[in-house]
Amino acid sequence: MGGTPGPRRVGVVGAGGIANAHLPAWLHLGAEVVVHSLHGAPELVVRHGGGRVVDTLDALLAEVDVVDVCTPTYTHPEIVLAAAAAGKHVLCEKPLALDAGTTESMVKACAAAGVQLYPGHVVRYFAEYAALQQAVTAGAIGTPAVLRFHRCGARPRAGWFADPALSGGIIMDQMIHDLDFARWLGGEVESVHARLSDSAPGTTTGVVSAHVVARHRGGALSSVTGTWARPGTRFRYGFHAAGTDGMLSYDSATDLSLRTDTGAPDEGGERLLPDVSLVESPFVTEIREIAAAFAGGPAPRVSADDGLAAVRLAAAANVSLATGRPANIEEVTP
Repeated sequence: MGGTPGPRRVGVVGAGGIANAHLPAWLHLGAEVVVHSLHGAPELVVRHGGGRVVDTLDALLAEVDVVDVCTPTYTHPEIVLAAAAAGKHVLCEKPLALDAGTTESMVKACAAAGVQLYPGHVVRYFAEYAALQQAVTAGAIGTPAVLRFHRCGARPRAGWFADPALSGGIIMDQMIHDLDFARWLGGEVESVHARLSDSAPGTTTGVVSAHVVARHRGGALSSVTGTWARPGTRFRYGFHAAGTDGMLSYDSATDLSLRTDTGAPDEGGERLLPDVSLVESPFVTEIREIAAAFAGGPAPRVSADDGLAAVRLAAAANVSLATGRPANIEEVTP
């Protein structure tokens, strides 16, 4: 399968936005794909020139080795548990669920069934972020001290996003990417403090912006900002990581490469890490690595426990929103 060990029969459940990234990635890697969705499955396979539609989840489970869950968040638990009961490995789009208790039950069910479960935290596979993590691990900035992440895109139009009971809101749905990455880079988080502004709550119009400050056990601070903006807003994202020996910065709106400012005179104060402007889709990178793990290869860079930890962080941030006070991770999540 495109250099990935073992042929795979893959079932993609759902035909919404993220399925338009996952299906072509599986096809690129040579998988046989069947698709089931309550809406849009025929159009999805025609759009991407591959895959076969089946009418029910049971029919999909009967044909595949792997289930890729690309449905709205509130439907994830039922589908993941059904896949585990059928003995199928699972890739599930983030977040795994809307609360830590449900997520933990999903992780335990997959482990008990002997199947692998991985969350779709694709930001770990973006070349810029992968370069950041590798550089920090190698000591490029010394000990991380202050980490800043931002992410901004158009407000999702599907109605379920506007209902926090179904989507978890912007922190659980969008900012969970950067909360996960902040934890990967800065270590376990002790507490979070969140604020949110929504110009049109309960609708799919207007602008939503949230800010979460996370205090890591090792002493680092992370600042995460997420925005759902007006229709047509160009998606942008970036980070700034400062440590005891230097800084790393990237902004998709202005930079084509990851730039390191170490202050070293022999480098002119700046050096370029590998060019990330002409790389493969991070969804292909992600799915290739996870498919290899499904086939008995090494564990990928993200685990089910990472998915659970990310849900805990986002859930704690939502508690902070509700109370107006910082939230301790262990006190507000099981």
